[in-house]
Amino acid sequence: MSPLKQHTSEGSDLGEQTKSDVMERGLDWEGTSSTEKTHKCEECGKVFKYNSSFISHQRNHTGEKPHKCNECGIAFMSSSSLLNHLKIHTGKQPYRCIECGKFLKKHSTFVNHQKIHSREKPHKCNECGKAFGKNSILLRHQRIHTGQKPYKCNDCGKAFAQNVALTRHERIHSGEKPFKCNVCGKTFRDNSTVLEHLKIHTGEKLYRCNECGKTFRKSSTLVSHQRMHTGEKPYHCSKCGKSFRYSSSFAGHQKTHSGNKPYQCNDCGKVFTKSSTLIGHQRIHTGEKPYYCKKCGKSFRHSSGLVEHQRIHTGEKPYECNVCGKAFPQSSALKQHKKMHNEERAIKCS
Repeated sequence: MSPLKQHTSEGSDLGEQTKSDVMERGLDWEGTSSTEKTHKCEECGKVFKYNSSFISHQRNHTGEKPHKCNECGIAFMSSSSLLNHLKIHTGKQPYRCIECGKFLKKHSTFVNHQKIHSREKPHKCNECGKAFGKNSILLRHQRIHTGQKPYKCNDCGKAFAQNVALTRHERIHSGEKPFKCNVCGKTFRDNSTVLEHLKIHTGEKLYRCNECGKTFRKSSTLVSHQRMHTGEKPYHCSKCGKSFRYSSSFAGHQKTHSGNKPYQCNDCGKVFTKSSTLIGHQRIHTGEKPYYCKKCGKSFRHSSGLVEHQRIHTGEKPYECNVCGKAFPQSSALKQHKKMHNEERAIKCS
């Protein structure tokens, strides 16, 4: 008996598992779509109509692999993966990658797969020269240059260049946060955010500033931080010519020209352009100081106040005077210092 027949004839269990795999893709056994879902995964929040589909899904979290190949002993999470694997033994997948051991059915698929290991990138963008391993990735990239955004949100009309970006955006409207931190239970809209969040618990900081040695969890935060040393302010307001280091500061500034201040304080009636500014302001009335220094216990209303204070303990002085080279832990101290040079110039001129 051939290995494939042997595996498929060892009882109806495999057929039943194939049935559950069909159900897991959101179809019932007759092939009709189903919207009713009653089984919810506690790990990621995904819901299923069928208990069998729910059980199969949970293996992604537990790592359980109950379907074992009798020929070589390799185990799989689903019966469909086992059936696909058995083609190796029956000779239906003759192309084997010597780099990773993966078997492939077609020669063309095998050739494309090998490019992953060789890092060959034959598909080049005519606009910027960037190269890619696959033509499909090049086509997605070219939308940056063309501005094409074929994926549109039905709720707000916002358009996106990639389908995955639309899927992430739609969770803003649905409130869905399927990715959960196993340490603190906090949930997130996308997997990349939860991976970044996990670094808070591990303390991992991979990106170091060459100027002051400060480390950061994200490369984007390091890039923003380095602007303190370089003085770069890449965000320019076309209305007044003012420049900003951060896109968030620039976005907040633009609202000052529109005059739109939708956030009002219930205590004093003061209005603000951003909800975050209102929240910070309200602490004046409540006396709340939620940001604590772990070194000395001093508390602050704003996170920026805590960051500046912590430099007393670390000795960090990122604000340098371009006249005499003296450095300061706070930007306000540098501004005060610069007044001294301005007064000296005024005395010399007189």
